[in-house]
Amino acid sequence: MPEVLTEAAIVDSLRSVQDPELRQSIVDLHMVRGVHVNADHVDVDVALTVAGCPLHQRIESDIKEALGRVEGVEAVNVKLSVMNDEERRQAFQAAFRLREATPAAAPPPPAAARPRERVEIPVIPRTAPGPALLQPSTPTAIIGVMSGKGGVGKSTVTANLAAAIARLGHRTGLMDIDVYGFSQGRLFGVRGEPRVNEDEKIVPWESHGVRLVSMGMFVPEDQAVVWRGPMLGKMMQQFFSDVAWGELDFLLMDLPPGTGDLALDVAQKVHHASLVLVTTPQAVATHVAARAANVAQRAGQTILGVVENMSFVRCPHGDRLEIFGHGGGEELARSLKVPLLGQVPLEAAVREGADGGRPIVLSDPDSEAAGVFLNIANRLIAARAS
Repeated sequence: MPEVLTEAAIVDSLRSVQDPELRQSIVDLHMVRGVHVNADHVDVDVALTVAGCPLHQRIESDIKEALGRVEGVEAVNVKLSVMNDEERRQAFQAAFRLREATPAAAPPPPAAARPRERVEIPVIPRTAPGPALLQPSTPTAIIGVMSGKGGVGKSTVTANLAAAIARLGHRTGLMDIDVYGFSQGRLFGVRGEPRVNEDEKIVPWESHGVRLVSMGMFVPEDQAVVWRGPMLGKMMQQFFSDVAWGELDFLLMDLPPGTGDLALDVAQKVHHASLVLVTTPQAVATHVAARAANVAQRAGQTILGVVENMSFVRCPHGDRLEIFGHGGGEELARSLKVPLLGQVPLEAAVREGADGGRPIVLSDPDSEAAGVFLNIANRLIAARAS
């Protein structure tokens, strides 16, 4: 005969259920508000970190699956609510602490179908106590470019801002850590395996005055990278410590979209980095971007402003055709109490420059889009000087 079910046993079983974005147990994140056991029926009250969480169905199904394996449980009812500000702050703090305490996993073995199909970054011996760029005292302005979702042109915006800052006379680096969607090598027209200098440091690619490091150095462009959270953090750490960046005025980071593991690593390890948030005008993009901004703000990071990409098409007679709606970027900036840095028009030349490995600020510097990118770059430079 099965033992009498207890609330403590149910909570213990729920430890196997993870929040899909924070990648930690819903119990450790204090998301389980309450458990009620009535004979063989279990009621679970779970608080989501944000309203309208797109993964709420997955959380609910994972809870039912976990409790369905508990002997004596015949029915599970899940009630979903939303955290208040204090609960959400505690959840993110718990996620940071747990990730800091979790040892990094061993890297997966590289694929062997082709000579270059490997995913391990060279492990370089370290002699310094820690990378200078990760110290808050670094003179390099580190700017992460982020988005709530893919498809908003974040990487193209990053490439053009890096090229614009370099064009304006500043020593500029670009770290492509959008691991699953790395594209900066193509955007800058560079490829090839990395080389190591006499100090056993990886030498960045250099293109159009920008020093660039990307996963594209280590895997073929058409190969998927299948890594979990701990390996992503290790990769970012090596990009800071094992690359011969030289002296930089600015280092831009092309971050993966969303609020996953790498966003938390950046918040923890590069806390002094400022952020630029990229969105398109429509509500579906701005609402998701607001969630990404929420993670950054709760981690105490500075958001420099919002870039609204693909804002409009300039018609031949001069009018603006707003294909993706109007005002989304402005409303997002207002809600975050940060400036709208610029509205980038949708121009074929932007795509052509990206495909050709020459950002539009260089390939067509007199275009309207190039002018917007240069204006944003000047604002970022001014922010560093202030």
